[in-house]
Amino acid sequence: MKTRKLGSELSVSAIGLGCMGMSFAYGGQAEADAVRTLNRAVDLGITLFDTAEVYGPYTNEELVGKALRGVRNKVVIATKFGFRISPEGRDAERIIGIDSRPEHVRAVAEASLRRLGVEVIDLFYQHRVDPTVPIEETVGAMAELVREGKVKALGLSEAGAATIRRAHAVHPIAAIQSEYSLWSRDVEQEVLPVCRELGIGFVPYSPLGRGLLTGTISDHSTLAADDWRKTLPRFQEANMAANQRLLAEFACIATGKGVTSAQLALAWVLHQGDFIVPIPGARRRNHLEDNAAAAAITLTEADLAAIAAAMPPTSVSGERYTPDAMALIDAS
Repeated sequence: MKTRKLGSELSVSAIGLGCMGMSFAYGGQAEADAVRTLNRAVDLGITLFDTAEVYGPYTNEELVGKALRGVRNKVVIATKFGFRISPEGRDAERIIGIDSRPEHVRAVAEASLRRLGVEVIDLFYQHRVDPTVPIEETVGAMAELVREGKVKALGLSEAGAATIRRAHAVHPIAAIQSEYSLWSRDVEQEVLPVCRELGIGFVPYSPLGRGLLTGTISDHSTLAADDWRKTLPRFQEANMAANQRLLAEFACIATGKGVTSAQLALAWVLHQGDFIVPIPGARRRNHLEDNAAAAAITLTEADLAAIAAAMPPTSVSGERYTPDAMALIDAS
């Protein structure tokens, strides 16, 4: 697989793997199946693996560390911090706030190193910007971990352009991770331009619209009872029904190209800039293989024009998060 750069420090596969769904939010899966999927990703040339302390919580880091231990020198492991996690409750119920105080940054890094079973975290992200802590203080603490050799490169997730500039002035930021797909394009206004200007890589999560852009989810009831997506506005029946016409037009374009809707959606993201490295999730190996193949798809100007006509930026019905979750997105 072709490679791309995240900042000046990291060279990674053009498509990475988001590991959250193996342990959290989408129902999870048996550990043995997840390990086989992770190993298959390495075989396919995927080198960027994304996890976070909050996925589980904690169990996803342990899974990723265990599965990749034998190929540690071939992979780039990214993890994220920034939430307060309660010892009580289940899954997302344990997330009780955000916390990017310098002392918390250090404590979380040490814990993530232990769970991952590694000596250095390749890419360490702040998961959400903490409005109560100046970004300079948080990034200053993260930079200390770089100087100590515990972290290789720094990132921010869902940060606004002004915050990115302030953070980058303290220590070079290698990557910004935010939701980005044909149906989530807010970052095109300010975030992508500042990444281009400063030489920062951009890592889109949910580049397949949390599965909607694959064209395989047409009904709210097909999701598992514990699937977190059932709480999201775009997965409510009225919004899903309103989006079906767009999905059908998009599927026709994919069929004409001889690819799947998922592959076309990923190819579109990749064509938005050579500093962009999407991290679609995949629990099944056949989905993983299809996603990886999207890195080789070439889109013509005519293809891009057809996609733009079928999927205009404001076409999707429903917000990407609930109001409470949207409040955690940094708009500065």
